[in-house]
Amino acid sequence: MNRIAQTSASTREWNLLLAALSVCLRQCNGAGVLRIPQEPVDWNSLLPLADRHGVSSLLNRVLAPHKDMVPGVVLNSLHRSHEQNVHQSLFLARELIRILDCLDARGIEAIAYKGIVLSEICYGDLAMRQCGDIDLFVHAVDVAGIREAVWDLGFTPRTRIPRNAEVAYLASGYECTFDSAAGKNLLELQWALQPRFYAVDFDMEGLFKRSVNVTVVGRNMKTPSVEDSLIVLSLHAAKHAWEKLIWFCDIAQIMKRETVNWDKVQSQARELGIERILRVTLLLIDRFFACELPLSMRNAIAADRSAHIFAEQIASSISRGVSYEPETLPYFRLMMRLRERPIDRARFLWRLTFTPGPGEWDVVHLPKPLFPLYRVVRLARLASRLAQR
Repeated sequence: MNRIAQTSASTREWNLLLAALSVCLRQCNGAGVLRIPQEPVDWNSLLPLADRHGVSSLLNRVLAPHKDMVPGVVLNSLHRSHEQNVHQSLFLARELIRILDCLDARGIEAIAYKGIVLSEICYGDLAMRQCGDIDLFVHAVDVAGIREAVWDLGFTPRTRIPRNAEVAYLASGYECTFDSAAGKNLLELQWALQPRFYAVDFDMEGLFKRSVNVTVVGRNMKTPSVEDSLIVLSLHAAKHAWEKLIWFCDIAQIMKRETVNWDKVQSQARELGIERILRVTLLLIDRFFACELPLSMRNAIAADRSAHIFAEQIASSISRGVSYEPETLPYFRLMMRLRERPIDRARFLWRLTFTPGPGEWDVVHLPKPLFPLYRVVRLARLASRLAQR
């Protein structure tokens, strides 16, 4: 695990940030007032802490009325950060509409999620989340057509996939990112929730069928249903070891603002073998923001002792600014232990070991008949990386 250098905040600053976010979530739903502590606050630690957790705009909303308690230089810094996020969000909204218009003209279906869409749905404000890219769910069969379509809009693939490896890439991978003149990794297409080795075989066709219509900056578009959003966001947070508070805020807002069919959520989590991931996510939300959970979820969570243990460990890591470094043995061990079913842990380990990807294709260029040998290349590269770490 890595300690993030910029997180030097004390317990006081961490608790103040949690209190501010709790108030912000209540304000979004009509109530909430923040009490600034009488003890001195290290604002130089609090501001970068909020930025790293993606909640600077939310903190700005809560602190702005407290001019008598918060130094002007702090409020000015937060305001400037929020203004930059407003400009970025408006730019991303324009680009999202351009892309969706282009795909609609070609009869290509896409679902917008996370980023500015989530900001609008959860907070009623396009710029309440710090967003850096555009995320779309797409059908795997449409990826090639979308690549051509967005090329005309100035987006170029970040990773070049050999033509003879495209079928294998769609089967084992899950995303394709694009750069533009405005920045790197600006567009991300996903035809699966996670890389195949995570062994969460989510029904993407079902996600499209269950999608709902929303309006973002006056444009109608599709986004995942409330129940699918809770699963998607929980898996995304778990994949990154729950290291950012904004992800908990998003889920907490969905739980408060929307009518959730928790029977569907639990049934889907059970089918995917991610009940523990969902429970850990909800436990952390309750711990950080004291959100009331539905009775059916409270009963299920209470019976899962392992979920409580994981939640305690992860909450401690988050508060101390300690993160799991991806592609290390501790990270892979955590991802595997989070799965409650032995069969899913076995599938995770097998796929992690033997599922090749762009890294393997870059190292060795094999003709299509020899593609099975990429599993050997994958095993060798994985063993080498783990040994070095």
